[in-house]
This record gives sequence, structure tokens and C-alpha cells, in this order.
Amino acid sequence: MKSIKAIVLTYDKYRSVTDHMIIRYNSLWPKHPFVFRVPFQNATPTLNNNVEYIQTPSDIKGTVLALISDLDDEELIYWCIDDKYPITLDVQKIEKIYEGLVNENNETCADAVLFCRCRDMLKEANLFKDKSQHFAGHVIRERRNYNQIWIHQFLKVKVIRALFNAFPDEINPAKVMDDWKDKLDKPAEHRLFVTKDNFAVFGESTTRGHLTKNCYKSMNKYNVTLPDWISEVTEKEIIMGDEQVGDGYESTVTSLFRKLKKRFA
Repeated sequence: MKSIKAIVLTYDKYRSVTDHMIIRYNSLWPKHPFVFRVPFQNATPTLNNNVEYIQTPSDIKGTVLALISDLDDEELIYWCIDDKYPITLDVQKIEKIYEGLVNENNETCADAVLFCRCRDMLKEANLFKDKSQHFAGHVIRERRNYNQIWIHQFLKVKVIRALFNAFPDEINPAKVMDDWKDKLDKPAEHRLFVTKDNFAVFGESTTRGHLTKNCYKSMNKYNVTLPDWISEVTEKEIIMGDEQVGDGYESTVTSLFRKLKKRFA
């Protein structure tokens, strides 16, 4: 497969979290096409294979724009914030999506394809009702807005460049980006899609500045050095992509039953 730049939003303090995310990709998808672009300010390189370290400003907006400064708007990249990491990937189906996007005869006009259908992507209000397409052997649904833009996905540089150019220069704390993106109108010419079916499960790495329980367990399993700033691990396990998917989204009762079953299993 042709290689593709994977743009990682992170900073020095989270280097071990970044390493964990990359190691999980290497484990789940040994022949992945990614060359991870990892920003740094002062930290030294920690991984050798398929990683490109780029010195950037310390602010969030400056970091992202520096990572893509030499890339054309139409270049396809993989957007992968290190606050998410893969738990399961349907590699065969994801590879077909990627191959379809890099195919020169691609006529979908897709500027982004998200293959983890979860959370707000299960709500019909966030999708165009009559803008489904058949693509790479799957049905993809067009998205109305920037919901779930932080989950790992294939997209063109212009999508991220437009989003971050619309943000104020100072972003503190990072959580405010959630509110800001919800208030932005996605450019109509930017066509973002999500697969009708779900092909991946991701875990969240942190919550409120602490490692999630699932990330802590995964880092230990894969012998990744824990960050030196760790003071406590939450009891929260935050997983995305294990909901029921299809044309609708799981009911409140189904969701509650699933969570109780998971808790007492």
C-alpha cells in the first residue's frame, strides 16, 4: 500500500501516550501505511519505525498548522489524536476504504471517511438522510457537521486546516474545542462521510488529566512506560465503537442494559 502521513495531535508531556497509540496500530495492523507525524518541542525521539518527529510551537493551533504546513489541501492524511487508541480494527475492510480513497478513479468526492460509527454518528440528526453512497463495498453516510472529528479517520488536509483556522489562536483548555466545533458551520463543499457499519473500536486515553482505566491496562500489557505525571488512574473505562450500529442508534433501554451487563460481567 502507498504510504500516508498520519497527523498526531499531542505534546511532549503525553509522549508515552503517543507511543502507546502507535504501538497499538503496529500490533493490530502490522502492514499499515502510516508514517506518523509526531510534534515535539523539547522531547527527544522515542520510536524509530514509521515515525517522523516535527518540531512545532507549543500551542494547539500552531502545532496542527505546523504539522500540515507543507501539505496540499487535497492530500489525503490520517488524522489520529493520541487521546484515542485502537482496540480492535477490521483491517481488511479499512484497507479497502483506504484503497478506494487513493484510487485515482475515485468518484465519491469524499473529503473524509470515518470508519468508527459511534456516539453522535448513530443519531440521524447528524447525517444527511438522502446522501448515502456505495463505496469500497460498503455504504457510507454523509455527515452534516464536525461531530466525531476527533476520532481517527481518513481525511483531506483542507478539512483540518479549515477547522483549526476557524479556531482562536489561544486554545486553553483543549476541551473548549468541542464547544467551538459544534458552533461552526462545516463548509458545504467539504464532504465528510461515516461508514454505515462500524469497523473499529477505540479507547480514550485520558479523562480530566488522568489515564483511563482501559488505557492504563493496555499500556501495562504492551510494556509502555507510564507517564511520569501519573498520580492516579480513574476507574472510568471509556470505549467508542461497541454500540449497536445500523440505520438507527441504540435505544436508551438497550444502552442501559449493555452498560449494566458490562459492569457486572
